[in-house]
Amino acid sequence: MKRIVSSVAFLFGFGFLFSSARAAAPEFFKGNTIRLVVGNSAGGAMDDWARFIAQHLGKQIPGRPDIVVQNMPGAAGIIAANYVYNIAKPDGLTLGLINPALYIDQLVGAKEVKFDWPKFSWIGSPERIDQVLYIRTDGPYKNLEDIRKAAEPPRCAALARSGLSYFLPRLLEEGLGLKFNIVAGYGGGGDMNLAIEKGEAHCRAGTVSAYVAREPTRTWIKNGFIRALVQSGATRHPKLPDVPTLYELMETHKTPDAIKRVAKVLLSAGDLGRPFIAPPGTPADRVKILRTAFSKALNDAELLADAKKRKWDLDITTGEELESLAKDIMIQPPEVIDRVKKMMGN
Repeated sequence: MKRIVSSVAFLFGFGFLFSSARAAAPEFFKGNTIRLVVGNSAGGAMDDWARFIAQHLGKQIPGRPDIVVQNMPGAAGIIAANYVYNIAKPDGLTLGLINPALYIDQLVGAKEVKFDWPKFSWIGSPERIDQVLYIRTDGPYKNLEDIRKAAEPPRCAALARSGLSYFLPRLLEEGLGLKFNIVAGYGGGGDMNLAIEKGEAHCRAGTVSAYVAREPTRTWIKNGFIRALVQSGATRHPKLPDVPTLYELMETHKTPDAIKRVAKVLLSAGDLGRPFIAPPGTPADRVKILRTAFSKALNDAELLADAKKRKWDLDITTGEELESLAKDIMIQPPEVIDRVKKMMGN
């Protein structure tokens, strides 16, 4: 009988402590500061999104913690991803905003990768991102056929071989037989736009949302400084109705199915959008709090009004959806991975 009473007391006590810990979880953030690590340099769309959401997210987290943005560019975002995965404490006080295409580096076995993509704690994304390749209009390249015939290919700025800015021109090479001189190693969108402005590069691929709604491209479009050549979405973006999609062009040019499958793998990063993550092993209750706060922030009237003022469109992906996408994208047949490796020069 004593043994039964003792067992009941133990279970009651354990349950009480467990319940207390769960109840106290929302209070954890009070008086603390969350650091948001951005894998790109300042001035680009990733950095803009980080700072924009940081203004609103803390208000939706119990305890209303401050959120401080820290840029950690390098290796197209791998440095930041490795940091969040391996060094940052999994306590909910470090978030990351990383390059959505980094799974490609893991798929091809890049030695710099020190993370397992599906194991990040996925918080949410404010938008899905289609790409657009644009080029200066004052050069000899007026359209894709001019690029095909050019004696010297245009220079296209890119983050790295694992970035969306690299994939779109590379897929045009593989699928349409065009040629670009892709110059990788830029720290972010701001650096690439500066290269365009200075004439260091002729072209670059960037997100459609940044192209149509942010500076400097919004002004460049108005004054005719740049022209869009192709976009990556399955359908044409409503704000770019005259710009063909890569898929349309591959159909026209009878691109082999093997290249089309590779395009699907590479461009799936657009579905991940601008993924906000936390370290693996972050307590499930804190991940849930962060996911809920992220969704609330992106549906808050104040944020929506601010986004409208900036002419930004939201297309929210939940943390649960990102987690599922991250798992699915890593399941690829060997022949597709081999062709991706070849395309990336591995």
